[in-house]
Amino acid sequence: MTMRMRPKTLLISLTTAITLYALLGFLIIPAVALHLVNKQFEQRATVPARLESIKLNPFTLELTLAGLHIGEPEQPQVSFARLYANLQIDSLWTRAVHLRDVELEQASTRVQFAEDGTLNLTELFILPEASEPADDNDSGPFPLRIDRLALIGNSLQFQDLRPAEPVEFGYDAVDIELTHLSTLPDDNTLMQISASGPYGARIDWEGQLSISPLTSSGTLAINEAQLSTFWPYVQEQLPLTLNQGSLNVTSTYQLSLVESTELQLSDIRLQLSDLDLAAEDKPLLRLNSLAISDASMDLAKREVRLGAIHSEGLNAQAARLKDGQIDWLALLTPTSSTTDQSVEPPATTAPAEEDVPSVAATDTSSEPEQPWRILLNQAQLRDYRLQLTDHQPTTPVELDIGPLNLDLSEFDSQSESPFKLSIDTALNQEGQLAVSGEVGINPITADLQVETRQIDLTVAQAYIEPLMRLELRSGLLDSNVQVQLEQLEPLQLSVTGQAGVQQLHVVDGPAKRDLLKWQSLQLDDLNYAGNSLSINKVSLQQPYVRFIINRDMSTNFSDLMVPQPAAPGSAASDSSDPFGIRIGGVSINNGSANFADFSLTPNFATGIEQLNGSIGTLDNQSKKAAAVDLNGKVDRYAPVTIKGRLTPFDPLNSLDIATSFKNVELTTLTPYSGKFAGYRIRKGRLNLDLHYQIDEGQLKADNRVLLEDLQLGERVDSPDAVDLPIRLAVALLKDTKGNIDIELPVAGDLNNPEFSVMPIVWQTLRNLMLRATQAPFKFIAGLAGAGEADLSELSFAAGSAELDDQATKVLGTLSSALQERPQLILEVEGISATSADGPPLATQRLEREMRLLAASTMRRPPDNPAELELDDRDQIKLIRKLHEQRQLSLPEQVLELPREERDRAMRQALIDSWSDNSLPLRRLAQQRASAIKDWLVDQGGLEAERIHLLDASEGTADGSGKVATQLQLGVR
Repeated sequence: MTMRMRPKTLLISLTTAITLYALLGFLIIPAVALHLVNKQFEQRATVPARLESIKLNPFTLELTLAGLHIGEPEQPQVSFARLYANLQIDSLWTRAVHLRDVELEQASTRVQFAEDGTLNLTELFILPEASEPADDNDSGPFPLRIDRLALIGNSLQFQDLRPAEPVEFGYDAVDIELTHLSTLPDDNTLMQISASGPYGARIDWEGQLSISPLTSSGTLAINEAQLSTFWPYVQEQLPLTLNQGSLNVTSTYQLSLVESTELQLSDIRLQLSDLDLAAEDKPLLRLNSLAISDASMDLAKREVRLGAIHSEGLNAQAARLKDGQIDWLALLTPTSSTTDQSVEPPATTAPAEEDVPSVAATDTSSEPEQPWRILLNQAQLRDYRLQLTDHQPTTPVELDIGPLNLDLSEFDSQSESPFKLSIDTALNQEGQLAVSGEVGINPITADLQVETRQIDLTVAQAYIEPLMRLELRSGLLDSNVQVQLEQLEPLQLSVTGQAGVQQLHVVDGPAKRDLLKWQSLQLDDLNYAGNSLSINKVSLQQPYVRFIINRDMSTNFSDLMVPQPAAPGSAASDSSDPFGIRIGGVSINNGSANFADFSLTPNFATGIEQLNGSIGTLDNQSKKAAAVDLNGKVDRYAPVTIKGRLTPFDPLNSLDIATSFKNVELTTLTPYSGKFAGYRIRKGRLNLDLHYQIDEGQLKADNRVLLEDLQLGERVDSPDAVDLPIRLAVALLKDTKGNIDIELPVAGDLNNPEFSVMPIVWQTLRNLMLRATQAPFKFIAGLAGAGEADLSELSFAAGSAELDDQATKVLGTLSSALQERPQLILEVEGISATSADGPPLATQRLEREMRLLAASTMRRPPDNPAELELDDRDQIKLIRKLHEQRQLSLPEQVLELPREERDRAMRQALIDSWSDNSLPLRRLAQQRASAIKDWLVDQGGLEAERIHLLDASEGTADGSGKVATQLQLGVR
């Protein structure tokens, strides 16, 4: 029997069910859910947390959460005013959660990293321990579709207290709208994001997003980003202070993570403005603007294309420090201390081998990473100014470059084609430098036109001082040359063009007197290529040179060179292809020279003026002689001519020069006659004709001296005068006209040091004997072909008894001279200097003591402790122990210094304690004397009996820190 429900009963049941459903949905479920949520907040939250209300419409499936507040009342960590979601009924049969609308209004989030790296959001709740995750073979994303997701009027506050200067920024107007958001395959989401706040850096982001697979495309713009906001992160690594600077960036992008990370940026535009950097409160770099436009990047291809770069108004300072390091490199190199202060990531447990993805195990180390390719269409730099300072010389050198303008185009970092370059700048305001041409980087090549105007050469003074005692007071360089570089190794470089130096003025450093100057020096048709230099013509306008013999017989040129320590292992290299020099001709216009001899009393001085003429082709690769035709005047009225031919690079091969002096007043030579003859000259004139000829080393000279109306004056009491009856000799030599006409022919083989000078050998011998007794070492140096070299002492480097190249050269000369004089004996006095030799000897002892101490603590020490290798840490420990053993103390102010400086002070204290030990100093002096004797016996071939060692003594070091050992001559 079938029972049928009455319509009235059905209506009552349906009404009851709907009422219960509405009561459950509208009231009970929201109330229970709100209670459970707040209960969990009470149990889990570490800060005050509460949700104000939950509303559910069971018929429209709309859910609204309101009034979430987590954190202190006045400073919430997370909060929102309203969260709304509308679930669609088709979620039941589409197998995906479908939400029509999701809205989040007035959400506020505060993100804060504490000084210890703790994130505030992770500290809001006490979370239960994670249980073992269930095996889930389906790794795909949760199926979800949201027709519209909107975040309206939200805000974000960020604070990071880890850097020395906290980082803080925020956005008080964050709006995000996503349309058709879906985790289903091949669904695209339209997104629109904007964020702005009081810290600048407005963000606008529009585009499409696909979650499965993960791809995105669109445009991103960041405007008015203040670099100071994030600069503390940079300052942790680089000690640079940012005063100001802003950045604008816009770009279109395409991102795909389907198989690998593929990112393409196009239409990139970047604008950097008002950048101002400082270091240690000193200005370092200022840049008005830097704009990059029409740029793109392809991450997969590792390629960056820059359409145009335009920059203006750079002002930067850079310096080379005393130790040779560039200050910028020192600033841009992160220090270990800053690295140690960085926040370490949280420790994680290493996964088991079976859990490691196979992709991570793929070994790609054998495949070298493709280098990035950079392409630049055009770059323009305008109004750049650089202030460069070199602190390495004794006097700092400052160079102002600018305004500098640079143009660069068609640059490709991987192309073999060159790019175009153009530079135009001022140097120290007055000078001008212009460079234009092409430069290649694969390989490195260059084809440049270089033009300089009014370049002040005095900036080189600081670099000349350590080498020569000169003062460059003025000099301007002009040039117009073509520079071509074909390759670096081996170097293939060529330079062609013209160059000149105007208004050169050089004075000798000690006397502060003019040494060399000219109005202009012009080099025409200069051509340098590889191993040769060719100059078509050298033109000198108003050249001047000053040559002085000092009271001690040295010259103003001999004093110019500053002795340099010999480089270890330096030796003249034999080159089968010597450097070729060719000068097509030299012209001299209105030259002059001064000669003075201050070794005489009264002083002697004369001058050559109005020197004009020319010298022909000078070529060290050719034996062809160059023509010489010069004429001038001595002391304004006495003409002088120099004519003939010579080979300047090989004068012993070929020379034919005739020199004529007419009507030279003999009274000018009174200082010489008084010194060597013992009489003044009352009056007279000198005519001198010199004719020198050399043919393959064979000398033939015709010297004619004509003394007109020579009259001697009063006698001069000169200890240097020869013991000869001068007045009688003059009377005998005079002819009936009162003139003395002397022919002085000289002939001999210049390759044979024993050739004789026949008519004047007697007088030359008397002079040599005189000079020999006053300066015996200089005399014997002349016997060995060393000219005026002083062989009376040998210099040793501080703390060393090793003979350097200069010392062995002197000993070679000395041994050759002593071979020529077998009756002479040599006395050697070994000398050491506490100030110079003490510290090196003490340092050597410290090295020995450290190794002996280290060997004493080893179970199996080496046979030779000197072979021990000690790193920095070992040395510091050993120094501390030695310092303690010797019971040395440090001043209280040193004890307050950092450990590294205290260690250096301990090391120096040990060295100081051993520096004045007389025993090693005396032993070093004896070793130096023995080294000289050993060399002369073993290498110089002298008998040991001819060399006597004197007792060692204490001396002083010279200005360069070397210690000289004295030599003396005696007779058997």
